[in-house]
Amino acid sequence: MKFAGLTSAEAEASRLKYGANTIPEPAWTTFGQAFMETFRDPMIRILLAMVALMIAMYFAGHAEIYEPVGTIVTVIIVATVTARTNVASDTEYRALRARTAKDTAKVCRDGGLVVLPVDEIVVGDHVILQGGNKIPADGMLVAGELRVNNTALNGETEECPKTPADSHYVFPAEITGDTFVDDATLFRGSVVFDGEGVMEVRRVGMQTMMGRMTAEMQAREPDSPLQVKLAKLADQISAFGYLSGLVIISLYMMFFALRAGGLEAYVMLGWSQILVDLIQAVSLAILIIVCAVPEGLPLMISFVLMQNTSRMLARGVLVRRAVGIETAGSLNILFSDKTGTITGGQLEVVDFFTADGKVLGALTEHPVLHEKLKLAIGMNSAAMYDEAGAVVGGNPTDQAVMRFLGAEIYRAMQINENYRVGHRQTFNSTNKFSQAELPARGTVVYKGAPEALLARAKYALAQDGAIVPFDADALNEKINAYAARAMRVLAFGYSEQPFQKNAINTDVVLIGLAAIRDDVRPEAREAITEVQAAGVQVVMVTGDRRETAVAIARDAGLLRADGDLVLTSSDLAQMRDEEVQRVLPQLRVIARALPTDKSRIVRLSQKMNLVVGMTGDGVNDSPALRRADVGFAMGSGTEAARDAGDIVILDDNFRSIKDAILYGRTIYNNILKFCRFQLVINIAAVVVSAIAPFFGIIEPLRVTHLLFINLVMDSLGAIMLGNEPAHESYMHEKPRRRDASIISPAMSVQIVCMGTWLVLLSFFFLTDARIAAVFDGKAEHYTAYFLLFVLASLMNGFNVRSTGFGIFRGLSENIGFVKVWAMIVLIMAAIINAPYLPHDVGAWIGGMFSCTPIHAGGWALVFLLAATMIPADLLRKAVWKGLVRARG
Repeated sequence: MKFAGLTSAEAEASRLKYGANTIPEPAWTTFGQAFMETFRDPMIRILLAMVALMIAMYFAGHAEIYEPVGTIVTVIIVATVTARTNVASDTEYRALRARTAKDTAKVCRDGGLVVLPVDEIVVGDHVILQGGNKIPADGMLVAGELRVNNTALNGETEECPKTPADSHYVFPAEITGDTFVDDATLFRGSVVFDGEGVMEVRRVGMQTMMGRMTAEMQAREPDSPLQVKLAKLADQISAFGYLSGLVIISLYMMFFALRAGGLEAYVMLGWSQILVDLIQAVSLAILIIVCAVPEGLPLMISFVLMQNTSRMLARGVLVRRAVGIETAGSLNILFSDKTGTITGGQLEVVDFFTADGKVLGALTEHPVLHEKLKLAIGMNSAAMYDEAGAVVGGNPTDQAVMRFLGAEIYRAMQINENYRVGHRQTFNSTNKFSQAELPARGTVVYKGAPEALLARAKYALAQDGAIVPFDADALNEKINAYAARAMRVLAFGYSEQPFQKNAINTDVVLIGLAAIRDDVRPEAREAITEVQAAGVQVVMVTGDRRETAVAIARDAGLLRADGDLVLTSSDLAQMRDEEVQRVLPQLRVIARALPTDKSRIVRLSQKMNLVVGMTGDGVNDSPALRRADVGFAMGSGTEAARDAGDIVILDDNFRSIKDAILYGRTIYNNILKFCRFQLVINIAAVVVSAIAPFFGIIEPLRVTHLLFINLVMDSLGAIMLGNEPAHESYMHEKPRRRDASIISPAMSVQIVCMGTWLVLLSFFFLTDARIAAVFDGKAEHYTAYFLLFVLASLMNGFNVRSTGFGIFRGLSENIGFVKVWAMIVLIMAAIINAPYLPHDVGAWIGGMFSCTPIHAGGWALVFLLAATMIPADLLRKAVWKGLVRARG
């Protein structure tokens, strides 16, 4: 049948009426957008509020300008680093898209055949489809016959036969699980295995199934677990700040009253004095509250996300959204696509066995059998090797056995005259076999369904090449055993009688049988075990039928216990949301899954406060990838899936997902280390500054000292702890719930205990007469206390590196820790010894910090006392572990 197609005028009219066949690319993130997005962070908003307060106090004459300026610089650095990280990820992703060639299609136009970009196809066009073509729009087959691969749309690797629509055919308005496999409907993104036909285009662009799924992905993504935790921490810090402010103001007013001789005497001083004292108390309270905010936390998060994003790219993982890598470490449940992720994504020969049921390894060790098998595959297949060494043509089964044969053997046969083919008959669903005649050898070779060859075969080849009888019943049991493991079995045979069309000769000898399947990747099996050991529930979601899904899941290690649950799409459709949530902890497999099933199961998991991951490569996976807390898109998948994902797995390997979880947990653990480090400093600074006056100690830490501790220690501490290495032990930690607080009970105990120890150490140092006698006057004594506070904080930096006792382990992997630690000590030495620096510099630093040089004995004493932070925390860890063991 000849199709004239649309005229150019008709095509333009169709484009105006129905739209173009374009699916817009995602909006790329600009530096400015990424920069401004940073200010949605709750911690950044707290810092900006503190800046506003400090600026107001500065103009009122009650604060230094250093704090707001330093905080503004920190915020700008955080926003810049975060924006650069996100834009760099987008740049890498744009390059990935650019490397993907634009699709074209053969279209009937103006009475002829033209090749057009798919964007120019319109409703009403007739598109010529052949083996290997990607279907460019939604439509129906009007001529020819096709076998189609719908993997990109529903995850199934099975061939889907298509025949022309009859006169009663109605193009479906809604898409269901059966629409993919009906007789005539074709969808954009599917690939033609083989055959030839003509498609009439019925929907284009955003009206296609692929376009509709793209539209579904426009909704705003949910906040990441880290954003949720930071918002909760921001609320806690705000509450702590308000309460601390009121307490500090009250305490200071009480102190002023007691100093005046009582409340009555204080009132007698007059309201003007009380107002001055109140302003002083409020000013100090605000300064102390500002010091309580860990300004380095946003910087620390930006730094570790940037560092680990670069590391993951080197390992074949492109992090499109930086926060996605941390979210991966928080996963509670992972819904994984089967094809191309857990399995290899293409059919392969898993086993080759003889008629007596024995599985053979190296076939070259069986020369007679190997020679016959070479003929049955190499001369009797629609697949072939191209110049690049890739298998092309034929159906997936043909391609699988051709890969099993090997390129070198195939090419050697092609140039050998003894391997020339005479008559040939290709596979069809009626005969269920293919055959080829080799005149030079007087042989006909067969390849087909076992039942077709077993019905005619009486003899088979043994391993040594002898022709022997075989037990058909035992062989059928073997075949059924493979079928139970979701493997299709293909039989090979040969005959020395003449070629007969549509028939298998009666003297056929069975060469052997191949068990074929899209098999589980060995590395995926190992990675799944590691991810499960990390406490992450892995659920395989596939468009395959239940039996195939169960067999793959068992081989992958997903189905182990009797209580493990397998559901199909129809099962889910009959269950209420509450019922699905109740059985979710036992769920391991979802078969015949629709895109709506994936989105629903992600949504229900999130309602249970679980952190959800989704892997996928097809258009059908895109909405769920977008909805999930972290979407892992396969690099070889569709553009729609890659656009929706937070992380692109460039090597399509489940092991890369395991690596992402490890690095995500490393990031979170490093954030926790920084919080333990910085909150001890902040709490101790607040408490010491608030209650020191009641011990007769006025300003043990001057304003500039507090600013140094708050800004410099925050920023350098972020660098010091942000580069801590990944430890495999993190994979044995339990996952965290979405709403879990950053400050865990164990972490609270460490912060309170070490903060208390630092406070006690501070007052011992400030009030003990023996300590004071070591130093020459009050100025040197207070300078030594400033040094003690900083060095004690640095010593605590070792404590937070590990929740166990190996606090010095792995320092060689984070040499930056040692460098920054030493840098802070040198900075302190420069501040304290400012008088010995060049005059202008020394005068400026000396005027800012009001420090006095300390003699060597004083330095030794301070170092010794500061070092007590380490044994104090080791003792705390020992007691805490003992209590945990006693309770557990």
